[in-house]
Amino acid sequence: MTLPEFTGAILLLLCTPGPTNTLMALGGYSRGWLTSLPLIAGELGGYLLVIVPVATLAAPFFDAYPQASVWAKLAAGVWVLYLGYRLWTSEKQAKDAVEVSVRQVFVTTVLNPKALIIALVIMPHGGLTELAPWLALFAGLVLLAANGWIAFGSLMRRTELFEVKPIIIRRAAAVCLLLFAMILASASIQSLA
Repeated sequence: MTLPEFTGAILLLLCTPGPTNTLMALGGYSRGWLTSLPLIAGELGGYLLVIVPVATLAAPFFDAYPQASVWAKLAAGVWVLYLGYRLWTSEKQAKDAVEVSVRQVFVTTVLNPKALIIALVIMPHGGLTELAPWLALFAGLVLLAANGWIAFGSLMRRTELFEVKPIIIRRAAAVCLLLFAMILASASIQSLA
């Protein structure tokens, strides 16, 4: 894969709405851009925790046992469903904001199927020294995309064109997470059948 192809494929995945990006935007909305920047560490750490071992060691295992990736997608779907439920019911805990933690972003990213797609399809496979330049580029692209999602959420809070109530943002994010969980579950169930 060439450098422009790699960059384009990674940016396409990172800019596609999903559970991690929903949490990043929600963090930007509830906390503002500057105070949400630590969430990026959770996202980058989550991606690297999956990508590095899979691209260096586990790619042959997933090729030999495709059912393992199906079970990983099912686990991701359950986690995303749980996050959606928490967002939907969060008005009981806070009237105007829901706190998104670095831990939530980290776990969600670890369970995000995008990490496996990047590790198995886009990232070159090989030793850590061979992957280092690609991982550095990937980290920069994560910083760029995550900042975009946080800024988007932060701008939604500051818009003067229309009032966006926090409960509407939480419910919309919960619906996005629910739909993503349904897509994951559907794909996993079809793979098992």
